[in-house]
Amino acid sequence: MHKSTATENKTSETPARVTLSEKLQSLLYCLAIATSLFHLWVNTFGTLSEFWRNSLHLGLLGAMGFLAYPLRPKNPSRWSSIIDIGFSTLMLVVAVYFILAENFLIERNLELTIFDSVIGIVAIVLTLELARRTTGVIVPLLSVFFLSYILWWGKLIEGLFYFRGMRLNRILYRMSFSDQGLFGITTSISSTSVFMFVLFASFLLKSGGTDFIIKLSKALTGKIAGGSALVAVAASGLMGTISGSAVANTVSTGSITIPLMKRTGFKADFAAGVETAASVGGQLMPPVMGAGAFIMSQWTGLPYQTIVSVAFLPALMYFATIGFYVWLEAQKNQLEAIEETSPSIVQIIRPGIPFILPIVVLVGLLILGYTPTYAAGYSILVTIVSSWLSDRPMKLKDILDALAIGAKNMVVTGILLIAAGLIIGSIATTGMSITLSQVLIDWSGGNLLLALISIALASLVLGMGLPVTAAYIMLAVLAAPALENMGISLLAAHLIIFWLSQDSNVTPPVCLAAYAAAGIAETSPLKTAISAWKLAKGLYIMPLLFAFTALIDGSWSERLVVFVFGLLGLFILTTAITGYCFRPLNIGSRIALFGLSLLIFLLMQ
Repeated sequence: MHKSTATENKTSETPARVTLSEKLQSLLYCLAIATSLFHLWVNTFGTLSEFWRNSLHLGLLGAMGFLAYPLRPKNPSRWSSIIDIGFSTLMLVVAVYFILAENFLIERNLELTIFDSVIGIVAIVLTLELARRTTGVIVPLLSVFFLSYILWWGKLIEGLFYFRGMRLNRILYRMSFSDQGLFGITTSISSTSVFMFVLFASFLLKSGGTDFIIKLSKALTGKIAGGSALVAVAASGLMGTISGSAVANTVSTGSITIPLMKRTGFKADFAAGVETAASVGGQLMPPVMGAGAFIMSQWTGLPYQTIVSVAFLPALMYFATIGFYVWLEAQKNQLEAIEETSPSIVQIIRPGIPFILPIVVLVGLLILGYTPTYAAGYSILVTIVSSWLSDRPMKLKDILDALAIGAKNMVVTGILLIAAGLIIGSIATTGMSITLSQVLIDWSGGNLLLALISIALASLVLGMGLPVTAAYIMLAVLAAPALENMGISLLAAHLIIFWLSQDSNVTPPVCLAAYAAAGIAETSPLKTAISAWKLAKGLYIMPLLFAFTALIDGSWSERLVVFVFGLLGLFILTTAITGYCFRPLNIGSRIALFGLSLLIFLLMQ
């Protein structure tokens, strides 16, 4: 008996064996911290060439990606884990090879050896496999479609889309060893501005920014009828100023606002739809605006500050449309304000200064003309220092966690942007964008409204299979030249496409934000997506205002006039849709209000 007890004590003192999965998580954590530190260094004090930076960006994100998105996520085995580790290591090896081979390629007049070609193929295959794991099969399939068009079947078709073809070695050089393809413009944006802003958001949220935003939103809207849903709208708008991600907005604010909406009487699918539609605004609200704003700036050559300055009023109008809908629904169903009492705004703002200060610094630096990467890097430092003035000062563990979270959050976006480079490189090589632009002009007969409708339909179709950033890239390459040829300014053309591409967050079957909200609300993803799609009608109205009014290209006074009358028209349109304006409306009244809203929009031209 004594011997058995001793044995039990000995067993209980033996430390538990660390599983392979736990080891991989620890490895991923360390790798993520290293990745963030590398990007902080290279975007502030580092002097690496663009190609070296992008190569290491691909290698580090790829290495993280194969660990964070394993081959068998639900039931990993030792062999599947070994394959993930092998792919992760191979991604780093490939990145280092690209750097070492740069000078040798110059000496060989850019001619690839067999081994170079093999490495190029491996890099493309690994990138597409990781894109499949993180975003689904559509992006890899599109990449293969365009690459095979260049290599093989483009020369088999006749007419406008005939392409004479290209040797495999030349394709591999363009896509793997040059500043096109894997290391093109989208990868440069990913490795600089996008990474730094995602990292800034992770620091601000880790320091307690989410709690402050929720409290401030409750103080602003909690006492209004339907205030629980308006909290979601306000919180997502405020969160969008730092995160620029619809899914991140949905998860961070929705976990609080969706249960709050359900508790105050909103249906589960409507509550999830409100959170989804409002979170989409995170990609529209300056200063971050998701990855699309940085891509737009690089693509058009327009200053980032110019883009975010004209994007502010349209973003406010988008959130106003959701707010109108929520308020009218609350009035219609006689829903009350939030029962719980909220502190005053002053009581919220005073302890929230440490969270406001980094955002003020970020916006201030952007207005003063500093680069987005510098502004984000400096704001990260301000976030750490200002947190020491709050009741949640960031300690070393918090800083390391923020570094790790930022890098992990970049994997999906970064890999998507890198993989999209293959599509962009292929389209640029073949000149397909010019051909499709001409086809669009011919089809619409030069009519701008018909062209916008066709682009909206194309966006709707692309949104069923592509995430937001990929949809924007595809439409920008193929449709922006056509809009410019019809007299739309460069900035307005890209903003039109940028807004239309956002509907992939609310359009099945992708709609990741809707899926996230539905999970929190415990309701149907399809019903959530339908509710969100109705609430996000501004995604289709605002591009019309960009094209036919002075909202983008006019003076500040002209834009403010459009803003005021646009809000009036949007409110009247919302009453027509909901069938309620202080009292239930009959069908005749709704038709009349719809016509009135249309008249207001027409008079703004």
